[in-house]
Amino acid sequence: MTDHRLDYIQLLQQEVDKNPCRLVDAGKDEDQEETPPPCRTLPALCSIPKCLVVPPGLGGMPVTPQLTESLRRILFGGTFHVFSYEWRRSFFQFREPNSELAYALETDRGGAQAIQMVVQARIIKHLLFSSDRPSLLSLRDVARRDQERALAAALSDSLWLAGQELSATVALVTEDYCTTPHLDYKLDDFTERLQLFTFNTKDDARSFLLHHIQRFTAEGSHGVILFLYSLICSRTVDRLKEDLDSASSPLLSISLGNFVCRQSLLNLLLTGRASSHLFNGTLCTAEDGRPLARPLQGILTRSDVGFLHWSREQMERGSLPQVGSMLKTPRLPIWLCCINNSFSVLFCPTRSLLSDWKVEHLFQLFFYNGQLSQKATAKLSVDTHSHHWEALSQVPDGDPEKKFPSLEMTIRTKWDGAAIGWNGTAPFY
Repeated sequence: MTDHRLDYIQLLQQEVDKNPCRLVDAGKDEDQEETPPPCRTLPALCSIPKCLVVPPGLGGMPVTPQLTESLRRILFGGTFHVFSYEWRRSFFQFREPNSELAYALETDRGGAQAIQMVVQARIIKHLLFSSDRPSLLSLRDVARRDQERALAAALSDSLWLAGQELSATVALVTEDYCTTPHLDYKLDDFTERLQLFTFNTKDDARSFLLHHIQRFTAEGSHGVILFLYSLICSRTVDRLKEDLDSASSPLLSISLGNFVCRQSLLNLLLTGRASSHLFNGTLCTAEDGRPLARPLQGILTRSDVGFLHWSREQMERGSLPQVGSMLKTPRLPIWLCCINNSFSVLFCPTRSLLSDWKVEHLFQLFFYNGQLSQKATAKLSVDTHSHHWEALSQVPDGDPEKKFPSLEMTIRTKWDGAAIGWNGTAPFY
């Protein structure tokens, strides 16, 4: 493998030697879409351990040069950006088995957190609602192999949805480079070695993921990026271009120096379609009543996991986006929450919460934010029927977060006016 890699680098150096002027001109055709970032050598931790590389003879199809470039463009908007160190070190890591948080993933604070928390929501779905009598005990009595099964099921859920419930594609890393080096594309020693495995049944995809689960859960595996590549390949680049409002709208955007998930990627993870919007259905006319040149696609169907959004900054500016009922009311009482640009999960073990209005009078929600500082699942009591929440606020003028905690405000985007108790836990989000 080492000799092969040296040969590959030597090929690239020969290309540079033959065309030194292209170092200045490289990417001229893409000047409108991006400026190449400064070259940075990634730490050794970013190298994928050999034990996590797919062995020869496993099958699958190698990635093509055209697909590697398409993956870059659909993610970043061009071929010169690569995943940062923070993204490449992200994988799916559970808390201790058979513990208070045995169901829970440890998540990062960077751009990968959103993907990890969507997967977390689906893990809760499989552990909590796989039986007829959901119980919080099923989130604690989780052995290591049970964690792996739940993760494989969660990953296959999103991939199968993205593949229109007809197929799912899993991307793993092989030893061999599948593309030829050229100066219009920035190598990352990872994307160029993808091997794609496509399945026509969800069970086959889940079984394959379970068999290779360590390639998503081990340190150095690039597990989150592998899942993201699998998601895109399951949806296909052509379908993604149809989903997005503009062919030039990538799935990631830069915020505070790091790539973060756009709403289109969150919707792809939740619903299988990369819509850029939160409203229900399709919008065909502008605010002035004139027909749009291209209708805007919103959320067309309910999914198993919902979405809630709240931002104090957007609220103060009067620009808080409205989430449609398709996302607010999913099939199961589990929600991905985006709270002040940080991601977390709310859930309720009572399946009938979203179908029986009487249950919504007084109920409990459970909250997990993925951070190591959270030692137990937070339990909140929600009362939608007795007193308006503002009447219960005992905090005078001062810190708005203490008077109106962001998590409570997020819950009220679904249950307007609800009074929320923390059952002895100090409010946080």
